Amino acid sequence: MLRITDTIAIQDWELTEQFVRSSGPGGQNVNKVSSAVELRFEAATSPSLAAPVKTRLKRLAGRRWTKDGALVIQCDETRSQARNRDIARDRLAELITSALTPPKRRIATRPTLGSKKRRLKAKKVRGEVKALRGPVDPD
Repeated sequence: MLRITDTIAIQDWELTEQFVRSSGPGGQNVNKVSSAVELRFEAATSPSLAAPVKTRLKRLAGRRWTKDGALVIQCDETRSQARNRDIARDRLAELITSALTPPKRRIATRPTLGSKKRRLKAKKVRGEVKALRGPVDPD
């Protein structure tokens, strides 16, 4: 069981781990040992998460979200399979934690008088520069 918060915990049956051969450091050992981990969390069918949390998680996950609604996290940072497994689980917990907090609503603001004046002044200066371009009078 992977505990996210006091109220949310992901059961073991919702997670599947697959160990694959890793790229990177390890020498000849890298050809023999499957140290990289691929953690798959069936997020769309998970009873642990509420619907709005799932939609935020989908947006945060990006291309790690599969078509069938699973979240796939890969980790091959270290040469240790156990350490990679822990890192992948931590990343999943971090992602879910960030999806739990709803985004702050944007408060519409108006431009200040000073910023309006600066913008109009810059436009006028730019217009004058462009007006000076063009054919030169022979006189």
